[in-house]
Amino acid sequence: MQSNSSANVTFVRPATFFINGFSNVPHVKYYYVFLCLVYVVTVLGNLLIMSIIYLARRLHTAKYIVVFHLALTDLCGSSALVPKLIDMFLFEHQEISYEACLMNMFFVYHFMNLQSLTLLVLAYDRLVAICFPLQYHAIVTKRAMFVIIGVIWTFSVTFIVLMVSFITRLSICSSVLVNSYFCDHGPIYKLACNDNTINIIMASICFGLLVCFPLILIIISYFCIALALFKIAHGAERIKAMKTCTSHFMLVAIFYVPLIGTNIAAVTTFIHPNARIINNSLTQIIPPMLNPIIYTLKTEEVMQSIKQLYKQSKVNTIQK
Repeated sequence: MQSNSSANVTFVRPATFFINGFSNVPHVKYYYVFLCLVYVVTVLGNLLIMSIIYLARRLHTAKYIVVFHLALTDLCGSSALVPKLIDMFLFEHQEISYEACLMNMFFVYHFMNLQSLTLLVLAYDRLVAICFPLQYHAIVTKRAMFVIIGVIWTFSVTFIVLMVSFITRLSICSSVLVNSYFCDHGPIYKLACNDNTINIIMASICFGLLVCFPLILIIISYFCIALALFKIAHGAERIKAMKTCTSHFMLVAIFYVPLIGTNIAAVTTFIHPNARIINNSLTQIIPPMLNPIIYTLKTEEVMQSIKQLYKQSKVNTIQK
């Protein structure tokens, strides 16, 4: 507790927060066990796709640098959220220190934003590949992709650090009970007794700039892709080009539709806190699990690389 004598007010910074989670839900621990299983599949799936991209030389291209980055952000995002969630609710360690809470908030939001921005980069890759096929290898280079990834990391880190730092100017004097399943930005700034207008603005900018804006650009890119596909005379070539977009389109739908839907519902109608926790947690945890499965099963290049690596491993085993 710090006193500001000039303004004659008391500034309160709690030592800990209490993450409430679900309220009055019987057998809720089964849900956390389910999330634990999802996390295991997420870790194994993303490590698998990262290993395949690393080992298969045919996948050492600009596009698969971004796919590797998506798998990495999915892995890190789930690791920032699920282990702490399991520790809090399955092992009943629901108290978290003020500093650890802000750190948890940063990593969860940072990697979620990276997932959104990485899907935008993949949309850019498909846009250039289909609309400008002859210039593709000149425009979409490994160097260009590393630069783009560096830019989105810098942008995301800067913005989320700024958003989290504004929490430190809040006086948390009404309660330390956070009605969420992690150190969620919205439920925490609502506990403030002083003016939290800047936090509301930052939350709106975060959602608009890092979720809605990338989605709008992705939709525009697919509109341009659709126009380019209609100009292709041969139906077989059109279908082949469309197949290169199906994996990415599925990833976009799985990530954005629940996220946008949940936020629109939260603004327009009342959602019970338990329902909001289920919606948000599944929205954050299920896409990282499905992404590597979709890219493995729906992408011919990856399947061919798996077969090639398997044949090489058999040959190496026989030679030994």
